[in-house]
Amino acid sequence: MVKPEGTHREQSAGAVQRNEDTSGTESLMEKVVARENMLAALRRVESNKGAPGNDEMTVEELRGYLKTNWEQIKTALLADTYKPQAVRRVEIPKPDGGVRLLGIPSVTDRLIQQALLQVLTPIFDPTFSDFSFGFRPGRSAHDAVKLAREYIEAGYDWVVDIDLAKFFDQVNHDKLMVRVWRRVKDKRVLHLIRRYLQAGVMLNGVVVATEEGTPQGGPLSPLLANIMLDDLDKLLEQRGHRFCRYADDCNIYVRSQRAGDRTMSAVRRFIEGRLGLKLNEEKSKVDRPHNRKFLGFSFFRRKGIQFRIAPKTIERFKARVREITARSNGWSMERRIRALYTYLRGWMQYFRLARTPSVYRDLDGWVLRRLRLCLWKQWKRARTRLRELRALGLPEWVCFELAYSRKRYWRISKPLNSAMPRRYWTAQGFAGLTEFYGSSVR
Repeated sequence: MVKPEGTHREQSAGAVQRNEDTSGTESLMEKVVARENMLAALRRVESNKGAPGNDEMTVEELRGYLKTNWEQIKTALLADTYKPQAVRRVEIPKPDGGVRLLGIPSVTDRLIQQALLQVLTPIFDPTFSDFSFGFRPGRSAHDAVKLAREYIEAGYDWVVDIDLAKFFDQVNHDKLMVRVWRRVKDKRVLHLIRRYLQAGVMLNGVVVATEEGTPQGGPLSPLLANIMLDDLDKLLEQRGHRFCRYADDCNIYVRSQRAGDRTMSAVRRFIEGRLGLKLNEEKSKVDRPHNRKFLGFSFFRRKGIQFRIAPKTIERFKARVREITARSNGWSMERRIRALYTYLRGWMQYFRLARTPSVYRDLDGWVLRRLRLCLWKQWKRARTRLRELRALGLPEWVCFELAYSRKRYWRISKPLNSAMPRRYWTAQGFAGLTEFYGSSVR
């Protein structure tokens, strides 16, 4: 984990005194359009893939498009006349209700944003707080939750859980651009960033202007979010607070509820006054850490402070598995098992910090029950079920009892465990959380 050197207050004081050196930023656009920078950006965009924007150009088509159009695009960027396209609006349902609005730029704009990001990151990132972890080179969510655990172990066992209401949709463009201007003096870069902020959204064939917000979905948005919230980090550092921030998810750790209430009031005034943002009053709380979630994790005491998986994380896990094992999606069993393998492996890679094997066993059992439900649905007719159950080597009376049962799919999936135990699914290529967990702790 990335650990700041020195004491917390010494490190914080040093961070606040960082100089904002703007030398060499008057001609950044030349660095943006430089061949090596653009090639690196192109490789990154191609590896990330992603959906097309409003012009419907795919990532696979981008390289060919650039061969005939790059010189024109480059000239426009250097002349400060390039006009980004409006983004394509995509609504992603949130697990706890509502939707998250994503703005998908065209692949050409994604390329230019990525090139901007590669040039701007070395300018801004060294000045960011050591307690900010989101979307930064060499830092991860695991670093953030590990530091949070250290705070709790040190006796800071009350948390001020800050949740910003629709952060990416409510960023004030003028306030954000002032913060970018502090470090960047190339007017062409400043104008281009503002044009991306104001490019608008295509809705029903009509471009709707965006007066505030930085659309999620573009490569540049995470850096802009960190620039906007850096003043909050500096405030917390000045006051000697112990905190972890990952994008717009910020937890501050204090020793008492009274201290937490004072901190919450001060942070609310700063966020709403200085930054022009809003707190989500329902989700922002002063509470014990074990009652809250942070980046999908929660905490419990057992020989020190341990990680556990937050209940809402388990709800999201089950929602995704239900999508993969939906009876009506028409997938073959082989395809379902492949999709589950990919999802479960990635999920465990992230949540491997949680030492809760019993939770993984329970979830594996639930996933296998979902698979049995799908297979039972595929067999459809009683005579097909009877034939397949006989092929599994079950006693004849058991085959008849199950094949002609009138129980609904979910209810019948439980007694089917005897016919299709875990070893049956392992032979089909299934690997569950317990297997991935076992390999991660070796």
